[in-house]
Amino acid sequence: MREIIAEGESGATALMPDQQHIVVVVEDDAGMRKAIERLLRAGGFPYESFASAEALLKTGVADTAACLVLDVHLPGLSGFQLQRHLMASGRKSPVIFITAHDDAAVRDEAQRIGSIAYFRKPFDGKVFLREIVRALKRN
Repeated sequence: MREIIAEGESGATALMPDQQHIVVVVEDDAGMRKAIERLLRAGGFPYESFASAEALLKTGVADTAACLVLDVHLPGLSGFQLQRHLMASGRKSPVIFITAHDDAAVRDEAQRIGSIAYFRKPFDGKVFLREIVRALKRN
């Protein structure tokens, strides 16, 4: 897992988005969800976003996700619980965790359940998009 906490890193993405690379975002904060959607749209990445893990699970979108961006702290099922559920169902999409409540235990748990990157809010948009590209290349 790459822990992304540093501010101010820059760099261009090296992968042209493909319409089959759907990025799924689960973030309960409407403002943060909109900001992530704007970033993904600016990067040309198709996405679906949800306010809760339960809302995502009611759809079949998780089955086709090329990458998941999950908030750690969600109402109902947490991002960690959602990831464990998806892993138990055999889904292996790359996961990026985001959180406003950073600590060593949260970082350790994110790594333990297979996160490829971890962002503390607020985060650098260019670095975030670079990690999305890296996740899509893995998939």
